[in-house]
Amino acid sequence: MVRIFYKEGRLIKRENDVRELGKVKNLVWVDLQSPSPEEEEWVENKCNISFQTPQEIVEIESSSRFFEQNETINANSNFLRIDRDGYETYPVSFLLNHNVLFTYRRGDSKTFADVVKKMKVSPEGIQGGVDFMLLLLETRIEADADSLEGISRDISAISKDLTHEQKARQEVLIRISGLQEITMMLRETSIDKQRVLSGILRSQYFPEDRKEHLRIILKDISSLLEYTTFNFERLEYLQNTFMGLINLEQSQVIKIFTVVTIIFMPPTLIAGIFGMNYDHIPTTSHTWGFGLSLFLMVLSSLIVLWFFRRKRWI
Repeated sequence: MVRIFYKEGRLIKRENDVRELGKVKNLVWVDLQSPSPEEEEWVENKCNISFQTPQEIVEIESSSRFFEQNETINANSNFLRIDRDGYETYPVSFLLNHNVLFTYRRGDSKTFADVVKKMKVSPEGIQGGVDFMLLLLETRIEADADSLEGISRDISAISKDLTHEQKARQEVLIRISGLQEITMMLRETSIDKQRVLSGILRSQYFPEDRKEHLRIILKDISSLLEYTTFNFERLEYLQNTFMGLINLEQSQVIKIFTVVTIIFMPPTLIAGIFGMNYDHIPTTSHTWGFGLSLFLMVLSSLIVLWFFRRKRWI
């Protein structure tokens, strides 16, 4: 699928037929979403550009994430998709050529849909492909910030659960681990954008009057990174609290078994004495000897239990 956006007067209009690309004037943005080989080749031939291969787009080397060629800025960045099915990163390739933006991606993205909605609300703020690129980056960062706020709310909910229940549960640890993973991926994608935008900021082909806007976006990314660090610290604190509760529960269990073992040690000793195979053992020849042994066993247990209570060990 290829979406073509062009400026007509003060409005931004859209064309979905890639064959109309050569006829469109005042082109500002061409969005390629999982294009067919024919569509991709058509765009490359009509606009005199060249897209990277999917393997090149996902490369982590700096030379693959950002480079300039034939007055074209090429930048690749990873976006994070979070939905009910989970979360994953997907690469997005940006090409900025003579104030016309080309984006290349696989699959649908809420970020791009939100940009189109914003464009329809205030089209006068978009003069060219640079503005679309900045709007895309701003929208993506806003989505990341919303995700971090959602993670922060989940962290607060987990903290309240641990405070109220005072009991460790396995699902809590799973939730903490999941939040740590999402936060880590948000941090990775934010650092990736920071690195790419720093390269664009140094580019001679990027308009000077838009670089201040780019610096503001970089400051927003720095704020997100600080936010992720704060969430990491809170998650680490919750994890330590959870492990502390587990250790406390284990100590309580060990304490109970220890107390039970010590309580039954004197009765066991008495039972062992009365069970010795000797002819002359006190009370064995009397009818009340069995009752006396039971009484001594119970009394010894009660004395040990009373002693533990007095020492406040139980």
